[in-house]
Amino acid sequence: MASTFFTAFDVPNSLDLKHHHPHHQIPFTSRRRTKKSPFFYCNSSKSPPKQQVPDLSEEPKKQNPSLADQLQTLSTTILSDTPQKPTQLLTKPKSIWVNPTKPRPSVLNLQRQQRTSYSHNPQIRDLRLFSKKLNECDNNQDSFLKILEEIPHPPTRQNALLVLNSLKPWEKTLLFFNWLKTQDSFPMETIFYNVAMKSLRFGRQFQLIEDLAVEMIDNGIPLDNITYSTIITCAKRSNLFDKAVEWFERMYKTGLMPDEVTYSAVLDVYAKLGKVEEVMSLYERGRASGWTPDAIAFAVLAKMFGEAGDYDGIRYVLQEMKSLEVKPNLVVFNTLLEAMGKAGKPGLARGLFEEMVAAGVSPDAKTLTSLVKIYGKARWARDALDLWQRMKSNGWPMDFILYNTLLSMCADLGLQEEAEKLFDDMKRSDNCKPDSWSYTAMLNIYGSGGNVGKAMTLFDQMSKENVAINVMGCTCLIQCLGRAKRIDDLVMVFETSLIKGIRPDDRLCGCLLSVVSYCETGDDLDKVIDCLQEANPRLVSFVKLLEQKKLGFEKVKDEFKEILNNTEVEARRPFCNCLIDICRKRNLDERAHELLYLGTMYGLYPGLHTKTPDEWRLNVRSLSVGAAHTAFEEWVGTLSEMVNRQESLPELLSASTGAGTHKYSQGLANAFESQVNKLSAPFRQSEEKPGVFVASREDIVSWVRSKV
Repeated sequence: MASTFFTAFDVPNSLDLKHHHPHHQIPFTSRRRTKKSPFFYCNSSKSPPKQQVPDLSEEPKKQNPSLADQLQTLSTTILSDTPQKPTQLLTKPKSIWVNPTKPRPSVLNLQRQQRTSYSHNPQIRDLRLFSKKLNECDNNQDSFLKILEEIPHPPTRQNALLVLNSLKPWEKTLLFFNWLKTQDSFPMETIFYNVAMKSLRFGRQFQLIEDLAVEMIDNGIPLDNITYSTIITCAKRSNLFDKAVEWFERMYKTGLMPDEVTYSAVLDVYAKLGKVEEVMSLYERGRASGWTPDAIAFAVLAKMFGEAGDYDGIRYVLQEMKSLEVKPNLVVFNTLLEAMGKAGKPGLARGLFEEMVAAGVSPDAKTLTSLVKIYGKARWARDALDLWQRMKSNGWPMDFILYNTLLSMCADLGLQEEAEKLFDDMKRSDNCKPDSWSYTAMLNIYGSGGNVGKAMTLFDQMSKENVAINVMGCTCLIQCLGRAKRIDDLVMVFETSLIKGIRPDDRLCGCLLSVVSYCETGDDLDKVIDCLQEANPRLVSFVKLLEQKKLGFEKVKDEFKEILNNTEVEARRPFCNCLIDICRKRNLDERAHELLYLGTMYGLYPGLHTKTPDEWRLNVRSLSVGAAHTAFEEWVGTLSEMVNRQESLPELLSASTGAGTHKYSQGLANAFESQVNKLSAPFRQSEEKPGVFVASREDIVSWVRSKV
């Protein structure tokens, strides 16, 4: 559908769309913009004003822009590596019509294929010693074939199977299997291929397995349930899910019904592909055939729904297990806990854990790690620390991952005392001494709390104990030293990290850029700039570019886009925030407004403006102080113009800075309040909602008219 473009400033939509004007127009600034500056909007609900607006471009106005022109405009607002939206998953399969007069055909064999039984072999001792010699020989064909000449007994069918099944490395299994085929002592049956494929599956050699399967088909050797199950499970382990589906469909075409082992494996394959409808269709058809899923099959379903964050699906799995009286084992409980965490249900996860303990199932380290992550994400610090006490009193297993997860949670919540106790506990432990990530979590805690002395002591301790510092620990320490204005120590830490092989990433560069944004002009600033120059020269060049007042907006836009395209997605918004702060620090307010416009156009600030019929809100909690001030100035300027043009406003206008749930977090509220007072704007802190500033329509109108 073609979009309609108007050369009018559509003010009611301007609060969330004002930054979307085409790239060849003048950037939005609240103080410098005139009423004659053109702005373009798509699909406006309002008709354009009748007065003639002068066209700033030299080209004649096109009534119907071509598709190429429209795409050219669109391409300027798109960055590379844009994350795709996750596909919406359906938890219910499509309805399948079933003829009620005919029995529903079975989709699986309820009897597992019987394994071949072996009779007693008096030569077994000699053959096992020979197999051991084969396993221990050099892993090359010449050595292997030389030892084969010493085989103690002729390779009969039973002897060959015993040796083939005793070989551990898949390479030697394949060598022995190929040697057997050259002997022509007996015909190669399905069981020989199955044993060889099983060994190859341990080595995840899917291509070799598939080649053997094709060889069986060419030689007329039948593939049984074990063959297909081995092929499918190897493809699954090798992450070749499409191949697994291909062989499963081929199995049905041959008329062979999969047993429940193969069926469960295929369920897992479809689940990993995100094909929820196919999984549920297979599950329901299997149940209709009389299949009783085991705990592993339910673990597959729980993991699938957990990945999708589908709580209804998780509840369906629990109900099915209860109705079939299938008792979950430790694997199922762990899968269900992970699913509850991804679905954002910490309370239900806690209840499930208590149910698990009451059922007599002892949690392992993976169980406890999942639960700690859930509590940390929900910011349930007390529950997580209570769980730690239960771990110690009950003697539950703890490993590196669990300890580090607890430390990371303490870092996120600012629990310094608890983290120090955990860290000391690790030092006293025999099996879980602190590693690099443990020290990083402690550096994060001390850095967030501004405890520079303890952070530097810990850094020195790492050097003495030969604990390697990683880029995250270096970033935390540099951030802490930058806030404390200890620039010489900052430079020392940065140079030491480079000597130890740390490669600065975008997060570390963003940290240095942040220090530049609040560092005063002088030697200290030059030292930080030198560090940033070594980490990211192009970023330093762009900072210097921003200071050139005669530089055009188009040049700034092109350079900024190039920098963002070469930056990790999660670091793009912090980069933009810091650059705006630098401009505000150096009184480059117009550049700050341009960068905010570009950041909004490139999608770095989604949800900056939200609108309902009764309230318009400016959301600045993801912005830095300078960026929040800039956004507020633009917003207030837009509201003022609307009042002057006598356009309608909602009953309530608000700005949200966020309350800050971290112990050491001060949020934007104080800095934002000072900016409100500076502009004498009629916004006041809400008594009901912390971190929210509100103003009524009447207050805004009265304030704007009083300024005039």
